[in-house]
Amino acid sequence: MKKKFIIILLAGLFSCDNYLDIVPDQTQQVDLLFERKEVAYTALATCYAYLPKNDGVYTSFMTMSDEITTPISKETDGVRIMKGQQSASNPKFGLWSGWSDQGSLWEGIRHCNILIENIHNVVDMTEEEMNSWAAEAKFLKAYYHFLLFTYYGPIPIVDENLPISASDNEVRVKRSTVDQSVDYIVQTIDDAILDLPVRELSSNDLGRIDQVIAKSIKSRVLLYAASPLFNGNSEMYSGFINEDGEHYFNQTYDQTKWDLAKDASLDAINAALENGVGLYEFSSTPPNYEDEYEESEFLRTLYDLKYTIVDKWNSELIWGNSNPVRDNDWWQMQAACMMKNPSASSVEAAWQWIAPTLRIAELFYTENGLPIDQDLTYDFQNRFNTATVGASQNYQAQYGTTTAKLNLNREPRFYSSLGFDRGYNRTWGNLWQLRMKKGEIHGRIANSDDYLITGYALKKLVHPDSEGDGYNKIVTYAWPMIRLSELYLNYAEAINESAGPNQEAYDALNAVRERAGISNVEDAWGNASISATLNKHTTQDGFREIIRQERLIELSFEGNRYNDIRRWKQAEQYFNSPVFGWSVDETSVGGYYNITQVGTRSFNSPRDYFHPISINEITINPNLTQNLGW
Repeated sequence: MKKKFIIILLAGLFSCDNYLDIVPDQTQQVDLLFERKEVAYTALATCYAYLPKNDGVYTSFMTMSDEITTPISKETDGVRIMKGQQSASNPKFGLWSGWSDQGSLWEGIRHCNILIENIHNVVDMTEEEMNSWAAEAKFLKAYYHFLLFTYYGPIPIVDENLPISASDNEVRVKRSTVDQSVDYIVQTIDDAILDLPVRELSSNDLGRIDQVIAKSIKSRVLLYAASPLFNGNSEMYSGFINEDGEHYFNQTYDQTKWDLAKDASLDAINAALENGVGLYEFSSTPPNYEDEYEESEFLRTLYDLKYTIVDKWNSELIWGNSNPVRDNDWWQMQAACMMKNPSASSVEAAWQWIAPTLRIAELFYTENGLPIDQDLTYDFQNRFNTATVGASQNYQAQYGTTTAKLNLNREPRFYSSLGFDRGYNRTWGNLWQLRMKKGEIHGRIANSDDYLITGYALKKLVHPDSEGDGYNKIVTYAWPMIRLSELYLNYAEAINESAGPNQEAYDALNAVRERAGISNVEDAWGNASISATLNKHTTQDGFREIIRQERLIELSFEGNRYNDIRRWKQAEQYFNSPVFGWSVDETSVGGYYNITQVGTRSFNSPRDYFHPISINEITINPNLTQNLGW
């Protein structure tokens, strides 16, 4: 195994025969697959190959929320879901049945079971190796069940592949309850942990499952299970029962589920810290155009934040997807996010049409670490008016130019994540001035459909060394499946929901805030001169709002927002409103800085809290119960 794991994964995905999908277990072909270690490795790679490609613009969960929008001609399935454009006859993001470059997760589970059932037949492997590979497959099987659970609710449990002799009734599996699904996922993860390596750090094996990864995902599973959508949800699902009269969703709220989430999060944090995981700090040499880097805490923080996501296999990354969209593929996420190089004659791979919404621009804190409507020093009522960029704001935007007040005096994560008119972009090997009115280099050119429909650009997911004059010049990185900052946020949320705010919860939240370059939660909310709601953090309800906003900011554009808002049962509030942006078809300052509606969102509750199972699947298996409303 001289090649890196990423290479082998790709080979497993794109060149592996399809016979695994159709040949029953215990046949000669399967026996041959597990004859030798080298061949069996392909089976393991195939198990990993079903991990969703969140770095692909048409397969990313990130596009499925109110974080971004696109021109109509560029709409992804994620955007169409948010517009209410899926049905049981035409589901989008079909993790259940598979679509496009994403195979059905049930196929992935089957591959995992095949490996688990056959790996001990390999003659040239040690018992420890066989147990470890089986544990990887067990975890992936649990993770695929969890993804299905997240998007479809209670699901069938497929712990073993059925033999070819199975009866029709055995094949027609039924959905389990929410609690049964969670118990199975957690127990399977726990079983896997027993035989997994503590931490996989070999350059040949980056992305392979280890105990730190497994414990971290367990934290997320239990956090979801404790959340309002899944914990005592009689409001929505009192009538959702199986043929035996059993409720799919537990009807009584269980406080102890938050205790389980809290304990799992702390266990994951400790495991991560003990094995070298830490919040990211940029330690490389900054580009030569950053003359003031050493003197400016703001600039240093920007680099910490910018590289947290894109620095390959950095210290904060607990689990990254080592099977990214290939370097020369046109549908890489970065291509749709990347802004043009003002000095380049060719910008083939800089599409600039993934546009953050105005709502997300308003989400980020002020420079004082408070929401823009809670900071007494921030001119919230006039935020959509324009202002001239002053000398003290020269790191935020171009000195002496005019931009929206909304774009000034914000926290560092705003500037590391979003591009805006008369702001900056640190990429293409230089510090570029953004010019985003119609006819300008980063604005809409004539009637092109490659434009930022809201007037905001997404910088967070673009590697600074990526160049847009060729897809092979885009620097790929392992998409962050989970990183340390999420564990801190999980822990803070679970503590607060379990018993209310305490110093442990503050410390967990403050770890994230400190790296973000803002003051700790006690100082921000406890300062009467800046906080409109003094000491909001000292009550459970107040601290809950603070934690949720911190989470939505810190994990923005990483594919978490859609699931977080759903599990909090707040989708009606966020996903049922128009989409706004600047007037990007205008050329003047006065015209451009007017708010305009650029799209719609539609969310039908409770139907849209879970995706539909395809009618074809229901026809094949009449024992499946369709989700409510579909």
